[in-house]
Amino acid sequence: MTDKPLVIDVVDNGGQWTHREWRMLRYLKVDTQIIDNTTPVDDLRELDGLILSGGAARVGLSGELGNCAAFLVLDIPILGICAGHQFMARHYGGDARESPEPEFGAMEIELVNGGGTIFSGTSPVQTVWESHNDEVHAVPDGFFVTASSPSCAVQGMENEEGTRFGLQFHPEVNDSEFGKEMFENFVEVCRRRRDG
Repeated sequence: MTDKPLVIDVVDNGGQWTHREWRMLRYLKVDTQIIDNTTPVDDLRELDGLILSGGAARVGLSGELGNCAAFLVLDIPILGICAGHQFMARHYGGDARESPEPEFGAMEIELVNGGGTIFSGTSPVQTVWESHNDEVHAVPDGFFVTASSPSCAVQGMENEEGTRFGLQFHPEVNDSEFGKEMFENFVEVCRRRRDG
């Protein structure tokens, strides 16, 4: 165990709320900075975790998120949000598509399979903030769905190793009822992994 602050950076994929993800981590006393998605892997700090932010419409489907594919090779916990979630799903062999029913604003989701790690200690039914035209519709092998809604079956996913997490919505926005708890849970995953 160490009292040294965790180091978790936020990859800027052009999302409108990237700074809120950074601010949430700062609030939780994490050593964090926003980095460009073209940052070479060799230029990264020694990280305990990473967040792949949201981005513009279609960017999660295009596969053009800078070096995000190289970041996903890192042996640290990684949380993908919105476009980051979609990119992660496709990178690992799942799929994402244009949403049949795009979601914007407050929506209700329901936890699935116990909600996995990120939803630990939160309500089985909760309100989150959505802002997406695209969605994951097939989770990769080795992943399971952690949250769902009537209009989007994969609101959350997690890999069986407990090191990769995806959220379709934006936990960093105040309207997400348990957003702070989700960030706390991710930070705790990073802490446990660092401290062994």
